Amino acid sequence: MLKFVCVNFLFLSVLISHAQIPQQIQVDVVYLASDELEGRATGTKGENLAANYIVHRMKSIGLSPGNMNNWYQSFKIPANPHQSNSIELTGKNVIGYLDRKAKNTIIIGAHYDHLGHGVVGSMAPNDHHIHNGADDNASGVSALLWIAEKLAGYRKLNHNFLFIAFSGEEYGLYGSKAFMENPSISSDKITAMINMDMVGRLNAEKVISISGVGTSTQWKNILEEVKPADFGFNYSESGVGPSDHTSFYLKNIPVLHFFTGQHKDYHKPTDDSYLVNYNGIVEIANIITDLCMKLDPIKNLDFQKTKDENKQMAADFKVTLGVMPDYVYNGTGMRIDAVLEGRAAMKAGMKDGDVLIQLAGKDIKDIYDYMKILSEHTKGEKVKAKVLRKGIEVEMEVEF
Repeated sequence: MLKFVCVNFLFLSVLISHAQIPQQIQVDVVYLASDELEGRATGTKGENLAANYIVHRMKSIGLSPGNMNNWYQSFKIPANPHQSNSIELTGKNVIGYLDRKAKNTIIIGAHYDHLGHGVVGSMAPNDHHIHNGADDNASGVSALLWIAEKLAGYRKLNHNFLFIAFSGEEYGLYGSKAFMENPSISSDKITAMINMDMVGRLNAEKVISISGVGTSTQWKNILEEVKPADFGFNYSESGVGPSDHTSFYLKNIPVLHFFTGQHKDYHKPTDDSYLVNYNGIVEIANIITDLCMKLDPIKNLDFQKTKDENKQMAADFKVTLGVMPDYVYNGTGMRIDAVLEGRAAMKAGMKDGDVLIQLAGKDIKDIYDYMKILSEHTKGEKVKAKVLRKGIEVEMEVEF
């Protein structure tokens, strides 16, 4: 307990100069993304410190243990999922419960693990500095705790709420899979799962990417009711994606996934807390709180399967351009958040911020056009590309 008090005290001087930012949101992110936790890799001392901190916060909010009188749910994963004889790591989900004596439960989730020193999964493979993961996903955990505190203030609710900080996400959604294999509540009593992964970089246009809206016919109406006038929501139907909501969708549970977009610091040591948009986290967390209150009186949220276009297209890819798309861009074309070093796009002359409008002679209206075109080509082919750079069209040749 003393340790957490000291942490709060140490960060207070930083926060005083940012009085407009809710202190607790910033304290949560700065601590979870501090060097002391060494990147929160699954099964490490740093991740264990993060887990203890999250339990401390859940207790202070008034949650109870959510997994059979235990705050933790442990599970085993291979240290290297690509080796059959790899040693095992122990991950542990942190689970807090808001018990309102209701029949059904809504789950709010965010993973808290990250890449440690980046030996596995880093976009900067030769840089083994600490990967602090401020956006990915200290931001999501801080939003989860903020939502828990808000909902805990409502004494009369028609649902219970289960808050899960998942471990093992970076290794392949191991924590959420472990929960669904051994849930602390019956899966048929779960109304919905809402996931937050990388919600710390809300842009100036205030556009959020929300996936899973096709998993229930009711989602879009509910979301439109809670959308602030100054926000834009980019909807994606699919219930399958690279985060923990997928594990719930595959068990026929309606899901939503909130995301503020990719950026050049993704899975790099530069994903640090000073780059986080703290007011943005609060705004997103408040939207999700409002969403929960709209969802709370609904007795039967229907579920439906989605086409999962992203999964199907990814399976067809034989080539890659080597860029990070801006998933919250809603203009014509595909804006590039970051060009990866040494890859096809960089060799062709593409730059961060370029908007790809044509590839292989085909127009690109959005990221789905881009993915479809990639699926049609093979390694070694050369094609023409056209980008908008500060309003000027630039043409170049790409070799896959």
